[in-house]
Amino acid sequence: MALADCSTVEPQCMTAVPGSSPLSWKRYLVVAAVFVLSFITYIDRAVISTAKAPMAAELSLSDQAMGFVFSAFALGYALAQIPAGWFADRYGPRIALGVMVGLWSVFTALTGAVSGIASLVLVRLLFGMAEAGAFPGSARAFYHWLPASERGLANGILFSGALLGGAIAFPVCTWLGGVFGWRQAFFLLALPGAVWAALWVILFRDRAPQPSEKEVPKSSAAFPVAAVLRRPRMMLAMLQYFAGNFTFFICMTWMFPYLAQRFSLSHSEAARYAMVPLLCGSGANWISGSFVDYLYRSGHRAWSRRLPGIAGFVLAAAGIAGVSIADHPVTAIIGFAVATFGVEVTISPSWSYCMDVGGENSGSISGAMNMVGNIGAFASANAFPYLHTLTGNAAAYFSIAAVLNLGAAICWFQMRPSADVVRTGSPGESG
Repeated sequence: MALADCSTVEPQCMTAVPGSSPLSWKRYLVVAAVFVLSFITYIDRAVISTAKAPMAAELSLSDQAMGFVFSAFALGYALAQIPAGWFADRYGPRIALGVMVGLWSVFTALTGAVSGIASLVLVRLLFGMAEAGAFPGSARAFYHWLPASERGLANGILFSGALLGGAIAFPVCTWLGGVFGWRQAFFLLALPGAVWAALWVILFRDRAPQPSEKEVPKSSAAFPVAAVLRRPRMMLAMLQYFAGNFTFFICMTWMFPYLAQRFSLSHSEAARYAMVPLLCGSGANWISGSFVDYLYRSGHRAWSRRLPGIAGFVLAAAGIAGVSIADHPVTAIIGFAVATFGVEVTISPSWSYCMDVGGENSGSISGAMNMVGNIGAFASANAFPYLHTLTGNAAAYFSIAAVLNLGAAICWFQMRPSADVVRTGSPGESG
């Protein structure tokens, strides 16, 4: 498999010259559609965190068993990243996202029908595999619809939808579970994804219309995807994403029950607190995406990816370390909020970096990064209950997360812009 030659005029091969117009209304609609997709994605993910207590009580599941349930999603999600990215590259984001969103909506509903630990783990594994294509498929859509100078904000908007969905999920899913029961909550939450999938297949087209005449094509070399993945700086991109997901995944899994248990909060109180870090993360994506595009258009293309990555991980390390010493829910949630804000600042540059490098195979390249990142999520889901049981508190987990974030900041110092790849045409050289 090789990255395509940009001999034809397409958005990814272009540099907008001064005076070029902003996104057309059709491009806005594409960005809006994937924003809604990411919103739905994280509601469907986060509902299990709010359902943890009644689900565990009915099915007689310990915290360690729930750790397996949480991590089953992360494992399936990680394992299917590259195949899902390849699927989007091969058949286009229209078919790929339509199929995958439809499938995960089915598995969301099936979560409400499980009868024990075995069926629950299996359904969550399959749910994770179905959700794996959401962001690689979106990256593939952005690659064909958006020039490189506009992908930073677009990625920020995309991932802000995810965090907003996760934030809304805590109070909404708590309410749904309280009114209808946890099983019925899963049934109801399967509907938005099914509707989105149908509309996407009907209305979306894989290729953008002919680009503006004010944009000029830029050539690039072709080289194998496998060679890109073996490049040291692509390996660093995957490692830093592992660290970010290790920190972030606790917000989607153990943060809610941790707050409730550690500070003796009711479900509704914990839900209100748990919203705050995800809302902060949503805002971080807009800020970071805008900053990425500003630096890119200002000519600082190397630092348009690297500077937000470094700054974000330093913030994340400080925030998650602060949680370990918090003795009040407000100070704990401030630490979680700073950590989540910092991690989310790194998301737009990470995905922009993969689209820069991946070109026609952006789905596969971003899928590889996301795969390693979700191995970090898998490790996080299991490490938290294990270390808590082993040590009697969560400080060890938070300390490990802080160290990983500092290591990720160091990774970004070595990640150079993909423009180097375009200039050299060699996957073994810089970039």
